[in-house]
Amino acid sequence: MNMPIPEVKAAVSPAAARTTFAALWRPALVQAFVKLDPRQLKRSPVMLVVELTAIFTTLLCFVPQSGVSTAVAVQIALWLWFTVLFANFAEALAEGRGKARADSLKAGSQGLSARRRTASGGFEVVPATALRKGDVVRVDAGEMIPGDGEVLEGIAAVNEAAITGESAPVIRESGGDRSAVTGNTRLVSDWLLVRISANPGESTLDRMIALVEGAKRQKTPNEIALDILLIGLTLIFLVVVVTLQPFAHFAGGAIPMVFLVALLVTLIPTTIGGLLSAIGIAGMDRLVRLNVIARSGRAVEAAGDVHVLMLDKTGTITFGNRRCSAVLAAPGVTARELAEGALLASLADDTAEGKSVVEYLRQLHDFDEPDSTLLTAVPFSAETRLSGVDFQQRRYRKGAVDSVLAFVGMQRLEMPASLAREVDRIAQSGGTPLLVCVDKRLLGAIHLKDVVKPGIRERFAELRKLGIRTVMVTGDNPLTAAAIAAEAGVDDVLAEATPEKKLARIRQEQNDGRLVAMCGDGANDAPALAQADVGMAMNDGTQAAREAANMVDLDSDPTKLLDVVQVGKELLVTRGALTTFSIANDVAKYFAILPALFAAIYPQLGVLNLMRLSSPQSAILSAIVFNALIIVVLIPLALRGVRVQAASAAHLLRRNLLIYGVGGLVVPFVGIKLIDMLLTALHLV
Repeated sequence: MNMPIPEVKAAVSPAAARTTFAALWRPALVQAFVKLDPRQLKRSPVMLVVELTAIFTTLLCFVPQSGVSTAVAVQIALWLWFTVLFANFAEALAEGRGKARADSLKAGSQGLSARRRTASGGFEVVPATALRKGDVVRVDAGEMIPGDGEVLEGIAAVNEAAITGESAPVIRESGGDRSAVTGNTRLVSDWLLVRISANPGESTLDRMIALVEGAKRQKTPNEIALDILLIGLTLIFLVVVVTLQPFAHFAGGAIPMVFLVALLVTLIPTTIGGLLSAIGIAGMDRLVRLNVIARSGRAVEAAGDVHVLMLDKTGTITFGNRRCSAVLAAPGVTARELAEGALLASLADDTAEGKSVVEYLRQLHDFDEPDSTLLTAVPFSAETRLSGVDFQQRRYRKGAVDSVLAFVGMQRLEMPASLAREVDRIAQSGGTPLLVCVDKRLLGAIHLKDVVKPGIRERFAELRKLGIRTVMVTGDNPLTAAAIAAEAGVDDVLAEATPEKKLARIRQEQNDGRLVAMCGDGANDAPALAQADVGMAMNDGTQAAREAANMVDLDSDPTKLLDVVQVGKELLVTRGALTTFSIANDVAKYFAILPALFAAIYPQLGVLNLMRLSSPQSAILSAIVFNALIIVVLIPLALRGVRVQAASAAHLLRRNLLIYGVGGLVVPFVGIKLIDMLLTALHLV
């Protein structure tokens, strides 16, 4: 009934990488010519102007002009066409990076059918495309879920590899925070009754395809603002160029029309104009590679401007399950005795806590562990709150403090004073104390705590350098929350958090002029996710949370929010850096073209020929060639993005001004001079 979706895997070998690149650039080359259609170029006003000038210059090649040879006019026209083609190629290459995944997802969704429940209570087979929001379908083991929805009945394992890339099945069941299912994922076991929650074209799969295809995406507010700036600069330079001919006539000379067209193209910001779309598409592609789906580019840009990150403690800052962090011996007990006793008491414990004790102790000591067949396991039970083993007629146990004391026949007040103090300290710090004993003898205590994830403190320090403040959100009491916050290195804490407190905190930050990002998965997180500037819901969370958020993480990894912020910053910084470079490199073109235009009319302007270019025609052609080639040179940077270092905004600004501002001034001087020398050596002018 259903067709499988092929899993998309990233290429890793150099040969595969070369094949992938070849598979990308060939279609991109074809698309570069297809995109010459003015109806497509109207999305990039600057490049539309360049195409119009290329058409105009091509026509001028058939009209004899004084002061310029036909060969030079033809070369200028060709390089104007190359400028447009290179910009189109950059955009097509950016789109092609996601097209393979989009095509694969489309192929997998074709031909899907569903069993829709009828009004009479029976089921009818219909195409998946006929399903509408509110329809109820039944899915059995081995079948594909036909659309996004909410589980009404049943519990089953679902393979979401086609969407997330993770092959391990996940459990989906009605009620709670694991009730949402994603379309085009396969049921591995049992059955589910699912209420469809998205109309055709609105599902996670549809949004994923639209995002990676890129061409159909809506422009973001920042892109629109930059477009307005570029259009404004283009209009200003158009007025400047139009007024030059009257000045020349007044001085008794004339400027060839081809040269005026060349001047216009070199003055307007063609570099950023040609790469702007590619930068945006590549930024969204990086987000898709993280397995995060955004409703729009606006959310990604907001992530780049975020001031405050609100992060749940459990699962984001900590592992979310208690782990052994220390063992503390009772008076008269050696560390080795305690370690051996705790290890034996934990060997048969299959819980995450028990395994963490074994792992911790094996790192500290070398043990000659007994044959498991010689151990009699005593599993944990809610009644005894103890677990352990019987070995060589001795009983090794670990468990809750009161339970172990009862096992050894001891009252709380009879505990050794030093051990009692350690137990109290563990509890007050937010940890969980366990006692270990052998027969009637106390060996010591185990400190279990929700361990802070390694490297998270360093990541928060990097965010702090970028001017981003982190707030840990937890239901713990203030004392416990403060202890974990100090260890994790967060800037602030929201303890004993409720949905109302989260929402109030977000509104408070926004009222103070700050952008807020947060993640969540439960229905109670929905109001806060909707209020936040960047709200990232977990794919395995509730439908309410996914609908309220403007991003969905398909891997359901809360720490991904930190990566989303990084992608947003890289997108904004890349766009700003290349805009700075584009505007700065126009200065060198002034010194190349202006002296050439007025060489015969105003010889005094020869002092501006700082590069000592060989002739006026060579100067103009060199500037046009450089203008086209610099787009090609910057395509890898536009697609990869400018890496954002952990530093203050002022430091990043100084660094980028030095690299892309000063670089934008210097590179054209060198490039135009080298091209001029090459053109002269080849006798092309």
